[in-house]
Amino acid sequence: MKGKEEKLNSSVLNIYPVLEEAELDELLLKEIEKNDMKFVVLDDDPTGVQTVHDISVYTDWTVESMKKGLADSNKVFYVLTNSRGMTEAETTKIHREILQAVSQAAKEEDRRYLFISRSDSTLRGHYPLETCLLKDGMEKDGRKIDGEVLFPFFKEGGRFTIDNIHYVKYGEELVPAAQTEFAKDRTFGYTHSSIPAYIEEKTKGQYRAEDVICISLEDIRNKDFDKMTEQLLKVNGFNKICVNAIDYCDAKVFCIALYRAMEMGKNFMFRTAAGFVKVVGGITDRPLLTRKEMVVKETENGGIVVVGSHTAKTTAQLEELLKLEYVVPVEFKSSTVLQGEAAFDREVERCVAEEEKIIRSGRTAVCFTERTLLTVENDTKESALLRSVKISDGVQRLVGNLSITPAFVIAKGGITSSDVGTKALQVKCANVLGQIRPGIPVWQTGVESRFPQTPYVIFPGNVGEDRTLREAVEVLCAR
Repeated sequence: MKGKEEKLNSSVLNIYPVLEEAELDELLLKEIEKNDMKFVVLDDDPTGVQTVHDISVYTDWTVESMKKGLADSNKVFYVLTNSRGMTEAETTKIHREILQAVSQAAKEEDRRYLFISRSDSTLRGHYPLETCLLKDGMEKDGRKIDGEVLFPFFKEGGRFTIDNIHYVKYGEELVPAAQTEFAKDRTFGYTHSSIPAYIEEKTKGQYRAEDVICISLEDIRNKDFDKMTEQLLKVNGFNKICVNAIDYCDAKVFCIALYRAMEMGKNFMFRTAAGFVKVVGGITDRPLLTRKEMVVKETENGGIVVVGSHTAKTTAQLEELLKLEYVVPVEFKSSTVLQGEAAFDREVERCVAEEEKIIRSGRTAVCFTERTLLTVENDTKESALLRSVKISDGVQRLVGNLSITPAFVIAKGGITSSDVGTKALQVKCANVLGQIRPGIPVWQTGVESRFPQTPYVIFPGNVGEDRTLREAVEVLCAR
């Protein structure tokens, strides 16, 4: 199995020895309590809060907001960058702004901090650009960063790393990530599922696969804390650490060793999926949310669902959702983006008018982009990204231009959900209530937002089974 990018049967997830998590929780809590480090999680789309609850998310990075985050009693707070929907130049600009704001806020609050660059569990995003910017900025500020931890494990989404190869679960199969539709992303594509090889590919050989330090599942399940801590203590020169994980107990074991290495003076950068943030922050489990916990302002109005993601999984979920008798489809003809601004604006207005009729009737409007991906002859990565951002802007206006308040808002897809949260709903600081379904977070919008205290469900494009989107709407519509 080692080194070969072959599909595996999911039964492999059960061959490793089971660990007693109560003991791990106690050990980890001790390490967290004696460590004063604050983790600032830069989230490249809003789905990164899909494992946490009662945590603050800021959509701006003013010094004042960063001071509030650093002063918060929680171990972590989130800053939503939405950089996965940005160009490299835009990403560079905002990361430098965040570095400056956090640095100033930390000095004023006298707080130590490290960054977690939370990104896609299927390895898409501006890597290594983002973590290099953060590392360089912190070192200019006098903070040496010894190494970078890559931890893409995300159980709720079926993302597992075994023998250094990252897998995506489809049914009973574990498929190497490079063999999935995610690896064919026009902007962020890649060809290696092995994390060390992926690092070498993405860094263009600056960091070689053979030099990557790998934390094995065998050592993790043997709870060999001393060996793992020693591996981390030897890291220097911003070398990379690949962490294997198939369950939360693996993240807990690693984080115990990590905190011990940090206690001995090591500093790290982190490029992770959502699972790591929950564990390193000591965030507890909580049951899935009910309608009563989410809809605090009762209304006769229906809700709205907007779907921007084009993944096959999203399309299957959309088809299941539309089988519900109390939802009404509204197709947003996103291809009008090619016909000029006036035609595109008219299409947005048409959809909003339909949505308002549906919402007033007490039913739920389901507005979705055309399911065929736009293809343009002689297209470039940059122009494709810019066009998708333009379409996403149109999608957020389907919520932002509403003249009535819906009972709830669901946005499907990373870029879509970020634009809806920041532009349409105008959220500055939200509280993460928890999850409506595993891996699917719910924000409670702040008093400053367009629809205060309205539940906002951030539904990733690549998470859940065929019926999961339908189930989320059923929960919100249950009375």
